[in-house]
Amino acid sequence: MPFHAPQWEATKPIAGTTRGVSEGPNVSEAAPRHRVRSPRSRIILKRVGIGFAVFLMALTLFAVYEYKKLQGNIDTVEFDPDPRPAAVAPKAINILVMGSDTRDGANGKGIGGDTPGLSDTTMILHLSANRKFAYGVSLPRDAMVMRPSCRRKDGNGKDPGGLTMFNTAYAVGGPAYTVKTVERLTGIRMDHFVVVDFVGFKAMVNAIHGVKICVPTEVNDTVGNINLPAGTYTVTGQQALDYVRVRHDIGAPTGDIGRMKRQQSFIAAMIKKVISAGTLTNPIRTLNFLEAATESLTTDPEFANLKQLASLGNSLKNIGLDNVQFITVPFQEYAPDPNRVEWSSDATALWSLIKRDKNIGARFNDGAVSPGSGTTPSANASSTPSGNASGTPSGNASNTPSSKPTKSQAEKDAEAEAAGLCT
Repeated sequence: MPFHAPQWEATKPIAGTTRGVSEGPNVSEAAPRHRVRSPRSRIILKRVGIGFAVFLMALTLFAVYEYKKLQGNIDTVEFDPDPRPAAVAPKAINILVMGSDTRDGANGKGIGGDTPGLSDTTMILHLSANRKFAYGVSLPRDAMVMRPSCRRKDGNGKDPGGLTMFNTAYAVGGPAYTVKTVERLTGIRMDHFVVVDFVGFKAMVNAIHGVKICVPTEVNDTVGNINLPAGTYTVTGQQALDYVRVRHDIGAPTGDIGRMKRQQSFIAAMIKKVISAGTLTNPIRTLNFLEAATESLTTDPEFANLKQLASLGNSLKNIGLDNVQFITVPFQEYAPDPNRVEWSSDATALWSLIKRDKNIGARFNDGAVSPGSGTTPSANASSTPSGNASGTPSGNASNTPSSKPTKSQAEKDAEAEAAGLCT
């Protein structure tokens, strides 16, 4: 059998020699203190390095793909080309948020009734220029308003407008015409608009693992085919949509007004969970939420940008939950028809505050809903002290004290009960 000499480990050259190979195991004291990696070790490390680089490349490509995919999910609609109001406070942001009740395609699954496609939920969201406060103003769908003329969304000529219910603007001309109607009625320029449909709403609630609600009494709405048990519990999917849609059993005395109060409370609880419950720090949950949101959003072209949407989310986060409030435009009964309402004269003062980027102050924040006031949709009013961005008291549009009396707790509880909210 042939003899094979032992293979000693390669080292750096030893002083006085011309080869980098030791003479044998007995000369270990002449070797360097650290061992040089073998060719096999270097191959393994090289493979690990290549594998890590491939992983980073795949991760980068995935991020780019997801970014393009999410951004590509968003549908866009141009603003109406007619003249629009000028921006009085350019750094402030006004967004018209609309909830579409369309039942086209997947949106109609499991939902009864028929609709031409109405904006049952419409809200002006105002973010202050200094990002110190924000508030949303709900606009009643049944309010009688003077609509301007518009191009019909079905392409069949022009609609003359006139005195009619507010939410017919969406049915006639779509989101762009709803924006035009709000701008003409308020004199406030909308920087952006967002439309969310039924599927998008349900998916967003599911992505954050539900929102806790409080239902004071059992709901059996035979008109909308909605059933909700009484009590405090977390809702997802269809049940969440049912809660914000119902208006024929719970809160029946106030109809759409009661429903708006529940929607404000639900949105406040949803914002709080997204911002303060770790959703934004959980990559998987954040991705699920973004996919849910973008797949059912329609916006103006400039706003169909993830950076813009992320900036909006960061603005709300930086403002602080206690400084975000939701109110309803001042309204009164419409005399010719008690089933309808109309904006009251106080609405003019509210529009002036928004245009001048002022906080709503004591005149309008009595009974406001805030994400910082509780985690369950209920009758909790805002705990934020009234004031402007600097923390000093603020009143109406002329900065004079409001003569409107503050509601007592008993009055607030009665309103909450009428709206179908827990007290």
